[in-house]
Amino acid sequence: MVETELKKLISQVEARKSEEQVVEVKSAHEGCPEKLYDTISAFANQSSGGTLLFGLDERRSFARVGVYDAQDLQKKVMEYCEQMTPVVRPVFTVTEEDGLVFVSAEIPPVDVAERPCFKTAKGRLQGSYVRVGDADKRMTEYEVYSYEAFRKKYRDDVRPVEELTVAALDQNKLEQYLLRRKQGRANLSALPVEQLYELTSITRNGQLTLAALLLFGIYPQAYFPQLSIIATAVPATEMGVLDAEGNRFTDSKRIEGTLPDMLDGALAFVRNNMKVATKLDPATGARIDVPQYPMDAVREVVLNALVHRDYSFHTEGMPIQLILYSDRLEVRNPGGLYGRLTVDELGRAQPDTRNPVLVTAMESMGQTENRYSGIPRIRRAMAELSLPEPVFADSRGEFSVCLYHGKAAEEGASVPAAVSDEKGLLEFCKTPRSRAEIVGFLAIPSAQYALRRYLDPLIEAGAIRLSLPEKPRSPRQTYETAV
Repeated sequence: MVETELKKLISQVEARKSEEQVVEVKSAHEGCPEKLYDTISAFANQSSGGTLLFGLDERRSFARVGVYDAQDLQKKVMEYCEQMTPVVRPVFTVTEEDGLVFVSAEIPPVDVAERPCFKTAKGRLQGSYVRVGDADKRMTEYEVYSYEAFRKKYRDDVRPVEELTVAALDQNKLEQYLLRRKQGRANLSALPVEQLYELTSITRNGQLTLAALLLFGIYPQAYFPQLSIIATAVPATEMGVLDAEGNRFTDSKRIEGTLPDMLDGALAFVRNNMKVATKLDPATGARIDVPQYPMDAVREVVLNALVHRDYSFHTEGMPIQLILYSDRLEVRNPGGLYGRLTVDELGRAQPDTRNPVLVTAMESMGQTENRYSGIPRIRRAMAELSLPEPVFADSRGEFSVCLYHGKAAEEGASVPAAVSDEKGLLEFCKTPRSRAEIVGFLAIPSAQYALRRYLDPLIEAGAIRLSLPEKPRSPRQTYETAV
């Protein structure tokens, strides 16, 4: 920065009386501050870098005190930077006002392939820091690993799974997949099956891989119970708020199986729990259904979470979270954005791929295009329904997507997007039934859950009617299948 920019920064810090994500204030009035390593590491490890500002005293409400010696201060800060791995090259600016001298040291970001930047003497695990607000926090073991995984190109999607045998895989699905991979590839068709397994990453050095389990496993969660999706429907805009009946969730499900199975299960959960506005076209009189969320956008969000999540041993105990709040759908997956890609570049730049085998396999199975069109499709699908832009958020440990439904689907007669009668209530209620009779018929220990899960959707859809609609909680209420 030039002197005028430094003076402006000094005035901003004075006025706000606070440090920031990219600004750290040090007095340096009586000498060079100690322990600058933490901040240098933290700034170098964030894409925006950061600035050390010397000459203001945080303990005196950021009063101007000036530095003890600008030349010596720069020398000592440079010595700190040379004790980092990789070495950091700061850019200094010096200015003077009212007889006081101020110094800034701009710390440039280290390239992602060289992170984490750490104090050499402390080592990578103890000497790496990350900036959180105005504080420098030591990186977790996983945060350090996530950088190393990109730098060293770890292939966690094809790591061997101990004790996994071919008997744990669905042989029909596996054979169909191999047939697809051999189509148009004459050099693969004549290979023995063992070699074909190696070339398609079903095995690695003769041991079955995580990719084989996730794609073709009969029950993958027998080996990794948390490699699943935890789906919940919440009756409010945040967790912990109860509805009128005291329920924290209106639906909750653990979705398991292979990646295609979990994709289908997640989409079914959203269909069963979101609402659709029923409207009439004034010109034609035709019924128009306006869903809260476009299902092709939901599919892309869930698919991206499944194929791009972190599958390292650090996160194998963390499921994907799918949460339907009253105002939004939120999907969170373990592992932040991989490589050099930033949130601002999503859908506009070709990303590095964390799990290339899974992505390629899902493409071969017809589940994804693998043409980097997922994010643009999410944006277009939301825009087509005049819904807000999707919100993407990234941290070193988690990536999340929020789809807000707006108010379009709340207007008109709202009904569940997909109504099922898996328990046969419509047949049972051809004769008017009381709540107690319905609970007994469903044979589920929790009466409240049974009615909410199986009866209420049919009432909302108009498939079952109340004898006393003006008094829905009346003890004399009965329920009858609508004719």
